[in-house]
Amino acid sequence: MHLLIYILTLSIFLTSVSRLYASDELMDAGRASSIDFLLENAIRRGLISGGVVAVGNRKGLLYGATRGRLYQNPQSPELTDRTLFDVASLTKVVATTPAVMKLLENGRINLLDPLTRWFPELEGSGREEITLLNLLTHTSGIDDMQVPASEPIKNTLIKTALQNNGKIPGDRFRYADINFILLGELVQRVSGLSLDRFCSEYIYAPIGMADTSFLPQTPLSTAIAPTAGSDNALTAGVVQDANARRLGGVAGHAGLFSTAADLSRFAAMILNQGSYNGALLFQERTVAQMTAPYFYSSGRIVRGLGWDINSPYSAPRGSHFSTMSFGHTGYSGSSIWIDPELDLFVILLTIRLDYRDVRQFNKFRSDISTLAVSIFSHPKMDDELSESLKTP
Repeated sequence: MHLLIYILTLSIFLTSVSRLYASDELMDAGRASSIDFLLENAIRRGLISGGVVAVGNRKGLLYGATRGRLYQNPQSPELTDRTLFDVASLTKVVATTPAVMKLLENGRINLLDPLTRWFPELEGSGREEITLLNLLTHTSGIDDMQVPASEPIKNTLIKTALQNNGKIPGDRFRYADINFILLGELVQRVSGLSLDRFCSEYIYAPIGMADTSFLPQTPLSTAIAPTAGSDNALTAGVVQDANARRLGGVAGHAGLFSTAADLSRFAAMILNQGSYNGALLFQERTVAQMTAPYFYSSGRIVRGLGWDINSPYSAPRGSHFSTMSFGHTGYSGSSIWIDPELDLFVILLTIRLDYRDVRQFNKFRSDISTLAVSIFSHPKMDDELSESLKTP
């Protein structure tokens, strides 16, 4: 019954969305009764216990919605745009990728550097043809593995060297966390700073992402959204990913904690081609290089450097984002999608409960983006239509 009501409401809203531009009051009502409804419906269906949505453009936040509490009791604090979430694989694009791009921009590395230049432990292992570009685009051919608890990096490299899967790096896309585990270690080897310290000093501080970090401090634990462990027990402040825990909580593939407010700053920086509030984080060409499309698996998969563009993981792209858009998802229930053509971003952070029904969760991600773009891109489209009508 809830599903039928949801489908009817979404259909009615999407077909009548153009009528909402008659007044700001109607626009506000449409926003509140649509995106909020999707969050509430996901809570009722048991997909999540709460969530935060942020929609914005290069100027900043356009709309925010929050539903739910940190824990399922009436005394628990409500979620806000300052609630910290374990963003899981968003670490790849909000920490590791920008750190690597900063090193690239400064001439410290080259995308075509062989992996063995920075990891001499892999010499003679048959991995000599793998490049940093292969790691960034998940085309290295290295399979995921369990990170050993003892001397995790050293023993992970040993396992990588011994891996004999017959896969050749290059054209075939295979998503694997190991690519970004190696890139996180690369940042430390090249810069002399751990990934968390490098990101804090060179990525987050310049644009005011004060709440974003690895290993969140204990006093903040009351404001951290919990994640489910293997026993389904909810735990806050400890990274959900087991390999990231074995790496001490700081890893290139997972471990970052952030807020909707901070991620909005990051997305606005990307839309501003590397700058935010007067701070220049990247040169325009660096952002363009990071988000340019690379085609793999006979053209079926399109990736940026770190970023997803079109792949089986592209649910947050929805139905209306342009082909120029890009983003990423996180296992914990997070996602971000950015569209320079529409000047729009959509961020979703949730306390995910249902990890089995991947199809429904991806549909939820898709619906949030589809609805947000329908609402917030139309004023721009209407302006363009008005201008075209003035042309003789």
